[in-house]
Amino acid sequence: MALELNTEAVTLQRIKSGKLVEGLEHMSPTYLEGIKRILTVSGDTELISAPAYFRAAQDAPSLNAFGTAISIVQDELAHAHIAYRLLEDLGVDKDWLIYQRPPGDWKYPYAFDVPLDTWYELVVANAFYDQAGYELLSDVYHSTTFGPWKRALAKVDKEETFHLRHGQQWIRRLAPDPAEREKLQQAADWMFMLTVEWFGLPDTEKRHTEQLDYGFKGRSNDTLRQAWMAKVVPFCEEVGLRVPAHLDESSGKYVIDAPFPARFDAVEKRWAFEEGPIGWDEVLVRWKARGPMNQDYVGSLQRGWAPQTA
Repeated sequence: MALELNTEAVTLQRIKSGKLVEGLEHMSPTYLEGIKRILTVSGDTELISAPAYFRAAQDAPSLNAFGTAISIVQDELAHAHIAYRLLEDLGVDKDWLIYQRPPGDWKYPYAFDVPLDTWYELVVANAFYDQAGYELLSDVYHSTTFGPWKRALAKVDKEETFHLRHGQQWIRRLAPDPAEREKLQQAADWMFMLTVEWFGLPDTEKRHTEQLDYGFKGRSNDTLRQAWMAKVVPFCEEVGLRVPAHLDESSGKYVIDAPFPARFDAVEKRWAFEEGPIGWDEVLVRWKARGPMNQDYVGSLQRGWAPQTA
């Protein structure tokens, strides 16, 4: 890289003085690697949600419902483009990242490796997954020290709100019917805890502390997990969906009423809660191995790409 990066001390001093980091000329090597890591996770998550949501959208109950779902897919593609475009400015080969990178090397929440097969699963995903995405990106929007991303997220923040409200509105429409509510419940039974996992390792196990040290985000994993449950658990209680979490009045925090973390069968879409909690090392093995839809989804995104020839 032709441009010489800053020292850690100079970069930290810029951040502490309240100035935004605008480009490579303001970054230390640690800052650069950290912002590339979080941007890659963001871009991959947005992009992989497109084939995941499109799969379930084909079960839409009407043409209008299908059209709304496709507009969400379109938004996700645009959000991914923002992250990948910023990575390109930081010296990353965007074509390799999207079209040539092996499927197992993609970095997005494991939840998207489990297929969404029905409209019920899609709207629960909007209510759960997009609420998680909103919590994470809203935190970045308000806290990040990387100026170009902060400005770009002003648009993303509003669109993610539309996505999660789409899910909530459909759930409110369907839930009064006991038969429909049971189908939503079947989706929530496996998707709720996968979204609890979404926020990553607990703070005591966190391995990339530069995300907070350099101001890539403002809140820790556990704090974001609590913020998500504070939105989703009351909503589920309102519409009559059972989830394994409740508010502890004495502490003001949400408590998970199931073994966590636990083993998950992605093919059967079933948690092995009866086996009790497992260690995070075992969860990391599952995450790294990816799930049943990883190659299918990445393959659908990479299909048709070919390097230009002279």
